[in-house]
Amino acid sequence: MKIIDIDLLIEKGVDKMKKDIEFKSEGVTIRGEFHIPEKGKKPFPVLVMAGGWCYVKEIVMPHYAKFFLDEGVACLLIDYRYFGASDGEPRQHLDPWKQIEDYKNGVSFVQTLPEVDPARVGVWGISYSGGHALIVGATDPRVKCIVSMIPVIDGHEMIKRAHGTLGFRKITKALLEDRKKRFENPSNRGYIPMSAVDPEKTLCSLPWPEVFEVFSQIQKTEAPRHEHRNTIESVELCMSYTVLPYLNRILDTPTLMIVAEGDDLTQWDQEINAFSKIASQIKKLYIVPKTTHMTLYSDRARLEMAGKVAGDWVAEHFVRPYK
Repeated sequence: MKIIDIDLLIEKGVDKMKKDIEFKSEGVTIRGEFHIPEKGKKPFPVLVMAGGWCYVKEIVMPHYAKFFLDEGVACLLIDYRYFGASDGEPRQHLDPWKQIEDYKNGVSFVQTLPEVDPARVGVWGISYSGGHALIVGATDPRVKCIVSMIPVIDGHEMIKRAHGTLGFRKITKALLEDRKKRFENPSNRGYIPMSAVDPEKTLCSLPWPEVFEVFSQIQKTEAPRHEHRNTIESVELCMSYTVLPYLNRILDTPTLMIVAEGDDLTQWDQEINAFSKIASQIKKLYIVPKTTHMTLYSDRARLEMAGKVAGDWVAEHFVRPYK
């Protein structure tokens, strides 16, 4: 576990409100950033934040973190193992259960920090990690607040709808061929693009042109560590992923779900159905009007709309009752 000392940062004239950190998750070094709010006083409540499909911590997370920091809530932004600044092989491999383990070890890590109130730890996630946040909140009693944005609910249903009948045949064939190769040689990892400008011609994980457009722009301007590819096995693992069995375990944890109106990527009908299954009565569903999945990344007005709702929710449960 490694933390850069704040006093040292002040001496060097570096932003004292942000620290580079690292910790171990199942022996793998996870790296990230710990952001401290300018308002309020320690020990601060904190959110552990991680990203979706092929994200690095620079993708959209800092924009949403700002709304929590403005409310006096600290934020830990992490790169999962296999991505960005974190260690681990194979690179660009999405195992949702290992990502969930990285979240939980992030919770363990922040509880050791002197700036943090260990009784006020929450989780935030978006897209794939929006689902992870629900599972982490359902299975880790240390989590006292959940923010889940445009979450993946059922990976099989999402992939099947996304690719359509003929496309689903192609992706299934690729998964089986890759499994055969990995059986013959475990180090023989197959890769496909995360998305593509021409998904009808290019086999990819997420066959929406707007995903390619938005992530290409973000990579150029904010997240050079992002690689727009993933292991083929990542898709197979996604197709075994569902949050549904866990929702009735969220009994009294304040839970906010933010959904994009008409979202046909992570599928807002599935999200609304999932919200109804969350057992807790301390919950809120907010539907961002006239938007899409990707505009919550690319449209600053829509991002701010969702961010303000999320910031207010966390403040309601983590800040105001303690003043």
